Amino acid sequence: MFGPHDLVLSPRGLRFRGRVFPVSIGKGGLSGEKREGDGATPRGVHRIVGMLYRADRMAQPAPAALPIGPGDLWSDDGADPSYNQFVRAPHPYGHERLRRADRLYDLVLLTDWNWPVAQPGKGSAIFVHRWRKRGHPTEGCLALRPPDLLWIARRIVPGTRLYIP
Repeated sequence: MFGPHDLVLSPRGLRFRGRVFPVSIGKGGLSGEKREGDGATPRGVHRIVGMLYRADRMAQPAPAALPIGPGDLWSDDGADPSYNQFVRAPHPYGHERLRRADRLYDLVLLTDWNWPVAQPGKGSAIFVHRWRKRGHPTEGCLALRPPDLLWIARRIVPGTRLYIP
């Protein structure tokens, strides 16, 4: 069921390539019924479909990683025709800035949660990103220590999946 290149959430942490990393999940816990704004991390099997990074703060972590620019956003507005998609500023619908003042999105692994054809209200943007601090919950994403996230980002391959039981 799990392949050697898959990330697996377990009670001990996030397992990957024989290692276990401490991880933070959403403040709403794990959910099989994810909804926009519930703070939950969705259960299921999610593919890693992309990687973004702050080129002004770090070197490119992997050949496929794309730099985050000043106008890069992610739509989180269910009324937006581009809901749960990468968009650019100016954008008239609700969105989240990818180029943040803090360091949470210096490196981001994108999952295919509710993507590429999004159902409004089902939840947007489940990322794997840096954590604020150990044990601090996210808005639904998974978060790791910066060196652990970088270690993983350098080793994922096309087809890597994220299992959240």
